[in-house]
Amino acid sequence: MTSAEEINLATNQPVLPSKIAAEEVCVLLAEDDPALKRYLQIVLERAGYNVVSAADGLEAMKLLLSHPVNVVVTDAVMPNLNGYELSRFIRCTQHLAQLPIILLSALDPKNAEADQVDAFLPKPVSPEVLLDCLKGLTAELK
Repeated sequence: MTSAEEINLATNQPVLPSKIAAEEVCVLLAEDDPALKRYLQIVLERAGYNVVSAADGLEAMKLLLSHPVNVVVTDAVMPNLNGYELSRFIRCTQHLAQLPIILLSALDPKNAEADQVDAFLPKPVSPEVLLDCLKGLTAELK
């Protein structure tokens, strides 16, 4: 057991980090640029979101299958599994299909597969625009 794990004193079992309180909104952030990922994670956490981050689409897919997530913010272009492929996976997976998806990209949205996502935000994205978009997509979850 690592120092980061907590123990439920009633059951003497580890409290898994994937269990979050119902009133919290968990954002899966998939971004391959480490500096941008860290920056966006800080922005989201300071706004009160619980953030689970992934370095690429494949890691994000694995997290989606093992963590309760309320919304996905993904870069369009990433190694292993890009944001478009991740979005298709989400839409084709029954228990994930209704997750709101925000796609971040420097590419023209007219050329993007925008029908798989709920919002398209051009990069560089301002924190205010991202937070406003998240607020709109998660209003009914809180």
